[in-house]
Amino acid sequence: MPTDCKEIRLSDGTIIGGRLSLFLIAGPCVIETEEHARFLAKEIKNICQDVGLPFVFKASFDKANRSSLHSYRGPGIRPGLEILRRIREELAVPVLSDIHEAWQAELAAEVLDIIQIPAFLCRQTDLLLAAAKTKKPLNVKKGQFLAPEDMAQVIEKIVSTGNEQIILTERGTSFGYHDLIVDLRSVAILKSFGFPVVIDASHSVQRPGAAGTSSAGNPEFIPTIVRGGIAAGADGLFLEVHEAPPQALSDKYNSLKINKLKKVLLVARELWETVKRWDDEKE
Repeated sequence: MPTDCKEIRLSDGTIIGGRLSLFLIAGPCVIETEEHARFLAKEIKNICQDVGLPFVFKASFDKANRSSLHSYRGPGIRPGLEILRRIREELAVPVLSDIHEAWQAELAAEVLDIIQIPAFLCRQTDLLLAAAKTKKPLNVKKGQFLAPEDMAQVIEKIVSTGNEQIILTERGTSFGYHDLIVDLRSVAILKSFGFPVVIDASHSVQRPGAAGTSSAGNPEFIPTIVRGGIAAGADGLFLEVHEAPPQALSDKYNSLKINKLKKVLLVARELWETVKRWDDEKE
């Protein structure tokens, strides 16, 4: 099983993967306001600079898969992308957001450094092909309903366009109703494809639909999933981060409070370096 993975070079020159450094994808689940998104992007960037980790800011312009019809979805694609564009330019940080329909790919590619494919949509051929044809790096979340080896067909669809800038994210597997389980073997299997693998420690503690009109979660286990995922060989982390999770407009039950982020990242970096050193010595 390879310990190295493909390097992904972002349009601003940031390199992630390739076992150069642990990297972080983080931000609020959804864009609540421009001021709020900018505040979190700046705070997380400062923390990552202190810790020494590459950082990609993430926030959704539209959460099209909310449990309830009445749940907040975000500002929408055009205003949302403009907010992300300004954050990218003003703070000099790469940005990521997710698309849900094929027509959104070209618009998103004008702004985003990484286009994300949501877990529930990871098998949607037209969506994958449209996103891949932009030649932007793609972060594809493994569906809660898929075995990790089934991502081989997802990768084949993307690579068929000539785009090999792929990141794979593990975010838990459905375990009965209202619960997810992280099988850490999944990290090793996903890594065998040769692309960077991310552990989504926020959505992995989610309890889908358990709050009735929204998902519940167990955020106290986020640091545990972080440590387990990195020990299993993950190259990056995906975290929902908020200064006041109980007031978050989406995913309040599985967001990490920002005042806990630095400690989580310090432990994560040290563990990642230990695993890398052990892998290098083994080779």
